[in-house]
Amino acid sequence: MPPTLKESREFLQDFEFNKLFVQKLGWDNPSSHKTVPVEIEGETYSRKAIAQLNGVVVYEITSASGNIPNSAERLTIYREIVQISAENLLIFIDENRTKCLWYWVKREGTKLYPRDHVYVKREPCDLLLSKVTALKVDLEELETLSVIDVAQRLQAGLDVERVTKKFFEEFKQQHVEFLSVIRGIDKETDRRWYTSVLLNRLMFVYFLQRKGFIDSGKILYLQDKLAESKQRGTDLFYSQFLKTLFFDGFAKPLDSREEGVTELIGDVKYLNGGLFLEHPIEQNYPNIAIPDAAFEKIFNLFAAYSWNLDDTVGGKENEINPAVLGYIFEKYINQKAFGAYYTRPEITEYLCDRTINKLILDRVNQSLNSSNSSSPSSSSSPLTNVESPSSSPLTKGGRGG
Repeated sequence: MPPTLKESREFLQDFEFNKLFVQKLGWDNPSSHKTVPVEIEGETYSRKAIAQLNGVVVYEITSASGNIPNSAERLTIYREIVQISAENLLIFIDENRTKCLWYWVKREGTKLYPRDHVYVKREPCDLLLSKVTALKVDLEELETLSVIDVAQRLQAGLDVERVTKKFFEEFKQQHVEFLSVIRGIDKETDRRWYTSVLLNRLMFVYFLQRKGFIDSGKILYLQDKLAESKQRGTDLFYSQFLKTLFFDGFAKPLDSREEGVTELIGDVKYLNGGLFLEHPIEQNYPNIAIPDAAFEKIFNLFAAYSWNLDDTVGGKENEINPAVLGYIFEKYINQKAFGAYYTRPEITEYLCDRTINKLILDRVNQSLNSSNSSSPSSSSSPLTNVESPSSSPLTKGGRGG
């Protein structure tokens, strides 16, 4: 390994980010190392510039609680900092300097697309290092380098979600191959649609099995069941096992399942949702057939990645989490012509928050009004004049991105 790359790796692993940028990437020290407090929704954060180059500033962000903020809080902090540094890179660091999250936001008109990368001490840093080295500038470049040039380097290094993109490209190829071997569906559009439905189900089940939620914690549940099916006969995995798992397992309570189902699929809990109900295409095409080899390839792809059910800091470099699947759904599975939409987590989080707040407020007001009606001395509830969440800035178009 070249000495410069080796030293960059060491600075990165030791969380010596100022030294990394100034000594190895060719950036300048900031004009001030002053730590500035930032108050966001009751939490105090501190920002400190650690490097700069032609108007682009790198900040370290820490919190009083010692935790790395969630996605909504990170975006709020970014919106504050962009007022003083239009082009920036934020590095969120936990209290013990053992976890960090590198955060850069891509802007397209009024839309914002955050890009982040988590690194935990003592874990491999090759992926982050490959992104960081794209920010290196040479001495001879400094005289001609503009803020736009530096911003473009940030984009070149950080705008590529490499795990997401890599998985997406491989998934797309598998989608095409899977589509080509499905039999029993005449229309091309229906076959394409059903491929997405089926792969979406399989990814969901794969999440469950990797978390140990299926059949007493079998983390290779689908692979094991495929092997068992092949022992019973050729190309029976879809017709005998998967259809039973979907429609008689996940879609039915235990006391409603037919005899023999548990013996075939094992200990599988009932999921009260629409994902595993019989799809209209399955109703219209009762003789769908899919060879076992197609599932072997899909499971081999899935097995090459780490699967995690949450977006907390501390993930692996080859980790698939709900954000990655949201990207897959939006880019490839999303089919608006069929009424299928992917809603970003920031939107669902906000809508849930507003709905719950309004429900609590209405219940409290109802309770207090009931109490006040029986008390002549009380003229009004202290909460009756609180603004309803329905009149929030977002519903009026004041927040977004």
